[in-house]
Amino acid sequence: MGPSDSSKTKMKQNSYKFSVHSKGQGLYNITQKIKSWTDAQGFWEGLLTVFCSHTSASLIIQENADPDVLHDLNKFLKRIVPENDPVYRHKTEGSDDMPAHIRSALTHTHLSIPISEGRLTLGTWQGLYLFEHRTHPHHRTIALHLLGE
Repeated sequence: MGPSDSSKTKMKQNSYKFSVHSKGQGLYNITQKIKSWTDAQGFWEGLLTVFCSHTSASLIIQENADPDVLHDLNKFLKRIVPENDPVYRHKTEGSDDMPAHIRSALTHTHLSIPISEGRLTLGTWQGLYLFEHRTHPHHRTIALHLLGE
């Protein structure tokens, strides 16, 4: 059997971008938006890449049941990466600028989530979050890329 064998499934890919309007520092649940788009693609197996195209915001997978987890995580990062630290040279966009870059470097700007049996393989208590590290509101672009069949 060769490449024209009709019993072989051909790999496909789709991509999508959407914007998240943040109100300032904090975690923004983007799970449902990503899940809805992924479900609509009709993939049975594959890999979803989620990418945040910014250097002062990031992405995390975190508990989605108890909001105290998100609160504590945000407070912890603020404590270990404070604003107005005299060691920072980069202050071009304000006192929250360099700490935002450091917090983003400590987290992730992209995530990979397997698709299995037509669904994201997130755990029961896992959600996908945009982690805004800047004090003021921003529009953040999230790019999705799905590869599979």
